[in-house]
Amino acid sequence: LYFSAQEGILLLYHIKDLQYEMKICADISQPISSLIFSPDYTKLLLATDQGPVYSYHPARSGEAVKLLDTCSSCFLAADFLTPGNKYCVSVTISGEVQVWFLEDGTCLSKLILDIEVHI
Repeated sequence: LYFSAQEGILLLYHIKDLQYEMKICADISQPISSLIFSPDYTKLLLATDQGPVYSYHPARSGEAVKLLDTCSSCFLAADFLTPGNKYCVSVTISGEVQVWFLEDGTCLSKLILDIEVHI
């Protein structure tokens, strides 16, 4: 079970029977607004409410890597576009829906909804 603390810490709770072990996986020092696994469960997207989106690879147990950063508005949520895990879609509080190429963080497409978005 992956969990994010308010301070921007990604935690893993390994649960077996009635026992559990907690491990700190990454610290991005910004509140995490959403966590989403890629369809093949090899990557985890960490969207922050301050703008950046990070990628974490559970099998590598390394640091989270900043993939995207927005200048115009803060990300509200992000998700992978399927099939595969090369692209993601994000939505900002100001109503911008964007499609990103995750390899280099290029914004491929943008749709402005002209409304404020809430979850």
